[in-house]
Amino acid sequence: MEMTVVFDPRDPSVRTDPYPIYRRLREADPIHRSNFGYWVLSRYADVDAVLRAPEASSEFYRNTTWANRRGGPESPLVQSVQNWMLMLDGPAHRRIRSVISKVFTRASVERLRPRIAAETERLLDAVGEGDTDLIQSLALPLPVTVTCELLGLPTRDRDQCRRWTEHISRVIDPSITDEDAADMNAAEVEFREYVSGHIKERRATPREDILSLLVHADVDGERLTDAEIIANIQFLFVAGHETTVNLIGNGLLALLRHPEQLRILRENPELIANSVDEISRYDTPVQIVSRILGGSVELGDVTLPEGAKVMLLFGAAGRDPERYPDPDRLDVTRTGTKTLAFSGGPHYCLGAGLGKMETAIVLTELLRRYSKIELTGEDLVWRPNVSFRGLRELPLRLIR
Repeated sequence: MEMTVVFDPRDPSVRTDPYPIYRRLREADPIHRSNFGYWVLSRYADVDAVLRAPEASSEFYRNTTWANRRGGPESPLVQSVQNWMLMLDGPAHRRIRSVISKVFTRASVERLRPRIAAETERLLDAVGEGDTDLIQSLALPLPVTVTCELLGLPTRDRDQCRRWTEHISRVIDPSITDEDAADMNAAEVEFREYVSGHIKERRATPREDILSLLVHADVDGERLTDAEIIANIQFLFVAGHETTVNLIGNGLLALLRHPEQLRILRENPELIANSVDEISRYDTPVQIVSRILGGSVELGDVTLPEGAKVMLLFGAAGRDPERYPDPDRLDVTRTGTKTLAFSGGPHYCLGAGLGKMETAIVLTELLRRYSKIELTGEDLVWRPNVSFRGLRELPLRLIR
């Protein structure tokens, strides 16, 4: 009997444990025509092909249904995302990316290592021993602080910026409600006003930060507009910490549930840096991205038509047995891992190297300091955003 599969991102199990759902999709209906108007892809090869396809567009704000779900085409957040590097294609995307990429060269990222290590040590000094929620005590404040410093926003405002962007990041979530849309737009207005004040300061007194770079950038003889600057500060704040918070939390949880893998890293700390790709494959911090097709795309014997909305399941691709042998097994010694946790194609995340370095530093320092790390509760709460998979808290007992 043929198995019927229905994928619904609003299903609570997509947040708590999506991998059995993904497995059923890959096996029964890997190019799934959903009931909510999207084609849903779950195989690695198909997801990777669409990420690289010239016909695949990120400019979802042009879709009336998508925009209306987020407050309408004239709403503050939909107006903002029209300038997000993430939501642009072709020359418009390259125009912004060419400026921001200067900050994320390998050498530039490596220069941040001592600062990240020092902040990790400071946060763990405050934790000491005993029980802690590692999300609130380390996994969240570390990348938020690093992002504030990179962008040029005062670290004293990091908690407020985080609250704004927690709402704003829902813009790509396929499961939002009307209440979510109202919260997103209110947060965008407040964050925009906040960044506007800092733009005026940087025009008068530039510093060594991304905000100054954007304010004073000359792209083909033109300056970026204030709207472009503000929109991309919003985007970079989301991108600069969201993936890393989840990568640290999901990764440590996976290691605690696979103690033999944690033991391997304790005994072979030189493996930690490369293990981050495997950790991100196993429980990817970015689960879902979408594209809209400006032309038809062939996937084997299936043609996705022009105008199709396509949902790419990064989490499913990471567990595809056609790409990874024994994919449901965490293996920190695995080689050849080409994770999609940081997307692919022209929209590959500029900050991937930074996020992976932050995660490796955290894991290295935790294993150096503590002889035992124990999970103190299994009743874990996942955040409501299905596109970004991450824990609200990670209750641990740390023992030296």
